[in-house]
Amino acid sequence: MHSMTDKKTVYLDYAAATPLDERVFVAMKPFFSDNFYNPSSPYLAAKRVKTALREAKETIGRVIGAKESEIILTAGATESVNMAIWGTLNHFEGGHVVTTAIEHPAVLQAIKRHPYTIVPVQQNGLVDSSAIKAAITDETVLITVGLVNNELGAVQPLREIAQLVAVQRQQRLQRDIGLPLLLHSDASQAAGLLDINTARLGVDLLTLNAAKCYGPKQTGLLWVKSGVQLSPLIVGGGQEGNLRSGTQSVPNAVGFAVALEHADARRKHYSEELRRLRDYLQEIVTKSIPETIVNGPIKRRAPNFLHLAWPNVDAERVLFSLDERGIMVATGSACAANKGTRSHVLTAIGMAPEIADGSIRITLGKYTTKEEIEYAARTIIEVVQKELQR
Repeated sequence: MHSMTDKKTVYLDYAAATPLDERVFVAMKPFFSDNFYNPSSPYLAAKRVKTALREAKETIGRVIGAKESEIILTAGATESVNMAIWGTLNHFEGGHVVTTAIEHPAVLQAIKRHPYTIVPVQQNGLVDSSAIKAAITDETVLITVGLVNNELGAVQPLREIAQLVAVQRQQRLQRDIGLPLLLHSDASQAAGLLDINTARLGVDLLTLNAAKCYGPKQTGLLWVKSGVQLSPLIVGGGQEGNLRSGTQSVPNAVGFAVALEHADARRKHYSEELRRLRDYLQEIVTKSIPETIVNGPIKRRAPNFLHLAWPNVDAERVLFSLDERGIMVATGSACAANKGTRSHVLTAIGMAPEIADGSIRITLGKYTTKEEIEYAARTIIEVVQKELQR
């Protein structure tokens, strides 16, 4: 990873996947071989593994301000999102869910089984909390809003939404409505970059993904605030507080804990460093190509996101030309890119098709260097100018 500039390959798609931190790999290794035991088994060796599992959750809990018992391990953020939505709505049958038009497909697909309202967002990709408020009915059980949008990097006003939810709850109590009103957030793109303390965010349910913070893939969690009731999606032996049966992957849990702890410890340092590099790249490209459009809320973006567009340019061609020169970026999100469909996020912010089709998402990470940014900037300028001349 570190010697990318030698081969002139520059990875700028950290929102899609992050490499495993070396320290995470070291921590995971013993649990594949020496300590392979099932944590539910009764003998001493297995109990030690169970202790390691509990300690991993306690470490995660310290980062997000949670009790170990509130953390449900899942096979990634998609499952966690599904569990939050279906688990809540199945428990309170016929409940209504409110979300935004730019959520991850995991959210937008999962809500379809239940009554739902999709709230539009502003042109900069931010949701107006008053629009969320207007969408809440007496049947609403769940509001789900991602903390950082996975295409634009827009940081949503989650605390504002949480305060508004608190007021709505009070009003329900006064009107004798017993149905809970819960707030869920997918904070997958925020770990290691923003504060993800559950109390400060004001959420009841939180999704995190190890694969986005230098941990193992297919490893996620759903934090469920004490007292919140869900129905399980996967039944069986009753692991994970009866919410997700199946033998836990202890190596993945241990890896997640180490990854999250390291990411959070250096959060302020990395955020400042990434913001500096991102702004540097933005400045070079926009100065050289005045037609460049920078998308998302300029003041409220995650520090590592840069979403650029050029009218009447074919982003796929740009992507391939960059790839040939060793630069890896994305068009929209990785999930949508495979289907060759126009991004629902860019459509939702009202972007004209001829601009949306000429947009790329650049995301930086902790191994990104200034040399890489300079090489990427030069190459992007060269490739895009060539396309603009076509």
